[in-house]
Amino acid sequence: MALRIAQVFRSFVQLTLAGTIGAGLIAGDVAAQQKQPSPGSAKAIFGSVELPSQGPAEPYGFYAKGCMTGAVALPTDGPTWQAMRLSRNRRWGNPAMIALLEQLSRDAAKYDGWPGLLVGDIAQPRGGPMFNGHASHQIGLDADVWLTPMPSRHLTAEQRETLPFTTMLQKGAFLTINPNVWSESRARLLMRAASYPQVERIFVNPAIKKKMCDTWTGDRTNLGKLRPEYGHDSHFHIRIKCPPGAAGCKPQAPVVAGDGCDKSLAWWFTKEPWAAPKPPKPGTKPVKPREVMVSDLPKACAAILAAPSVASVRAATYGGASAAESLAVAPAAEPAATSGEALPALGPVPDDKPADQ
Repeated sequence: MALRIAQVFRSFVQLTLAGTIGAGLIAGDVAAQQKQPSPGSAKAIFGSVELPSQGPAEPYGFYAKGCMTGAVALPTDGPTWQAMRLSRNRRWGNPAMIALLEQLSRDAAKYDGWPGLLVGDIAQPRGGPMFNGHASHQIGLDADVWLTPMPSRHLTAEQRETLPFTTMLQKGAFLTINPNVWSESRARLLMRAASYPQVERIFVNPAIKKKMCDTWTGDRTNLGKLRPEYGHDSHFHIRIKCPPGAAGCKPQAPVVAGDGCDKSLAWWFTKEPWAAPKPPKPGTKPVKPREVMVSDLPKACAAILAAPSVASVRAATYGGASAAESLAVAPAAEPAATSGEALPALGPVPDDKPADQ
């Protein structure tokens, strides 16, 4: 086992440069400029693994501190979805999450006027902490879905790396939805996602939550699942419950009863959440956060790193071909310019902090 982990560590060193180049292609991705993790850290080791482990699908640990075995990949393309930012190798998840994404894409297209999903990060092949961009997404039960509708064209690999995010916020206004961007179909998409019983939480920007509280006139039973969180102005984050029988999965406390349109939402519109951190007391030496190591994760994670890999990406793709095969079979033409469809102001890739909400 120790030898296998050492091999994974060496491969991280070889992949660091390639990963940096790939991340740099992501427009507006402030997370891509974060400091690279130290060799030997859990981020470095899990981030360098290219394929999932063999065996049954099991999540281990908590959403923000864990790993997984037996992951499957969302196919890069389906009738009602396209996977984005393929260079990150983060379209892996528990089969329950992948199945949910495919179901949401079909239902939203059929019932809600949403042409299809652009799916962002799910998890790494064996979960675990990521190089950048997220604190959670570690056990295959979290996924990001863009608030940009899927275009009718088949995006090329380059377009999937560079297509900018679309913020729902009005430029120059505090936590205010841009009425020229927001649409009823986006509201229906969010409530469709919240309607599934296995979905526990959906993280959205506080402005989006307020917009839903103020304007949603349909069934509000599941509105409480929409949780206000930092960032999340250009995508929403779906979190599902621990699958039945997953003994190693640590569940999150259930969402409190109600629609969430209360004091807990009003707090986000005060100064407190956005206040700068208090400076350290004079003479106090700043404490540098210690990087997470594999030994800090559930004990099963070291064994998962050492476990044999599946034969190929294709072998572990949920009902579809690999990214390379998919894009080679149906290359897309460059998109034609269309009037009246310019993307609005770009929103930043959010700093993902949804562990406690």
